[in-house]
Amino acid sequence: MTMFDVKAAVKKFETTFEPALLAELEASSMLMNVKGGDTMLNPGQTIRAVPLLLSGTFKVSRVNDEGQEILLYYVKEGESCAMTFTCCMMSHFSVIRGTAEEDSELLCVPMDVMDGWMIKYPTWKRFVMQTILNRFTEILKSIDDIAFKKLDDRLVNYLKEKAKTTGSSLINLTHQQIGDDLGTSRVVVSRLLKKLETDNKLLLYYNQIKLLSEL
Repeated sequence: MTMFDVKAAVKKFETTFEPALLAELEASSMLMNVKGGDTMLNPGQTIRAVPLLLSGTFKVSRVNDEGQEILLYYVKEGESCAMTFTCCMMSHFSVIRGTAEEDSELLCVPMDVMDGWMIKYPTWKRFVMQTILNRFTEILKSIDDIAFKKLDDRLVNYLKEKAKTTGSSLINLTHQQIGDDLGTSRVVVSRLLKKLETDNKLLLYYNQIKLLSEL
């Protein structure tokens, strides 16, 4: 993982934000490093800063009272999380779980500067609103998948999206983790993956899945 100082981190957003905002971002924000598999945010936690992702990938999911989890969307390099924006600006507790899929580095923007930036900087307002729109669209797609698509189709879409997000056809996940993301059991996922392997769509290894071009 690339290590940044704050100045280098802010520079990654120089085509997104105007110079005055970049200067404030450098003065106000701080860096955070998160290991793959670590959970940075849980439901009920107070959100005091919004993360801008510099490297890595984050999974944002919804968790019910029994601990069951379902994937909402991924946050990738150069992006942020819509749910943290809305909860932070409304001084509301977190309603999601945010987990690093791989070693990641974040630029954390404190909540006390964001209201002023929404009025002062058009590029910040556009970034926030575009983030919310993009994530809302992804959540609607997830709802459509659950409501209207068969589980085997959802599994294939999930694997393709995971490969696109990581940039690799080799997916390092257990069947249980996939089941958690899709809101189903490990046994069902294993059965569907075995069928895909039989159909020469992928190869199964221990805690790994190799996607083939036929998928």
